[in-house]
Amino acid sequence: MQTKLKYILVSFILLLTYSAYPQSSKDKFIVVLDAGHGGKDPGRPTKFDSEKKIALNIALKIGKMLEYHEDIKVIYTRNKDVFVDLHERGAIANRADADLFVSIHCNAHDSQAYGAETWVLGTKRGETNFNVAKAENEVILLEDDYEKHYEGYDPNAPESIIGLMLMNEDYLDQSILLASYIQNNFENKLKRKNRGVKQEGFIVLHQTYMPSVLVETGFITNMSEGKYLSSDKGQTEMATSIKDAILKYRNSLNGVDDALIIGTSGEVYSNNSDSEVYTDITFKVQIAASTRKLETKSYNFKGLSDISREQINGIYKYYYGSTSNYNTIKAQKLEALEKGYSSCFIVAIKNGEQIPLSEALKSSTN
Repeated sequence: MQTKLKYILVSFILLLTYSAYPQSSKDKFIVVLDAGHGGKDPGRPTKFDSEKKIALNIALKIGKMLEYHEDIKVIYTRNKDVFVDLHERGAIANRADADLFVSIHCNAHDSQAYGAETWVLGTKRGETNFNVAKAENEVILLEDDYEKHYEGYDPNAPESIIGLMLMNEDYLDQSILLASYIQNNFENKLKRKNRGVKQEGFIVLHQTYMPSVLVETGFITNMSEGKYLSSDKGQTEMATSIKDAILKYRNSLNGVDDALIIGTSGEVYSNNSDSEVYTDITFKVQIAASTRKLETKSYNFKGLSDISREQINGIYKYYYGSTSNYNTIKAQKLEALEKGYSSCFIVAIKNGEQIPLSEALKSSTN
């Protein structure tokens, strides 16, 4: 137990050390695509293509589509059938100072279960969630010297996974946002069964210091879904849905809302109102989310004042600014970015409840 606690403590300190320094500014939005498994690790069993091949095909298709956008840089953890250690997958993203990490997988079950789900590293857990994470994390046993890279970690021990989940919450909201976009596209565009956005302790997500998701594209053990995921049509459709979600996420963070607002179903709204004051809306800039309760003093937030804190489902969310003027909050977002909060974003609150920014900006202004 002491060794496990040592692993958790050291990793937590490393995360705090990294978070204390602003990320460097970049000309391009960097997306790291991680095709799960590979080489000596085939992934889940199937009567169709292997999971490692399906995951690689989908990842390569996503990357090819994203590379049409000149402001996006794509990096692959693998672009062929090779085995890559889990810790190295995260290291690739960290070295690139990536903006997103997206890991592609397929699910499996001894029944004819079907549907897609997207996972983030979080604190909501259950026995079923643990079993999924356990199956994905056991790949570390195939790595050389895995004891050295994951000191004290036991993929069969629930306490190890709990430790992972406590260490990378700064990007939880952004990860959930991307995951929601992915799942909405699967359900609404492809009519696939939506198994939801879920949270658990995946090592490959824990290794990264940016918003990260793990997509289980479907069950290759299901006769119909396995055939679909093994087909070029199915892989292309899944890749397109994930690509569209990444673009929507990127646009929501990178100022497209200054001129165009992309709604929850992909609809686009103009934002050319003469007035930017929304009397029934309060805008804030979310700069952090964590289980740690901090005093809302400027010295805790790189000199920023006007900080507020709210606890939601055991997570403390920290906001900068509070105004009904959208131009004002955009300026405050720029201030937060300059202070090093590279993943900050604007939220909208109406009648005490957070609502989508796109919905807020469709409402009337004064």
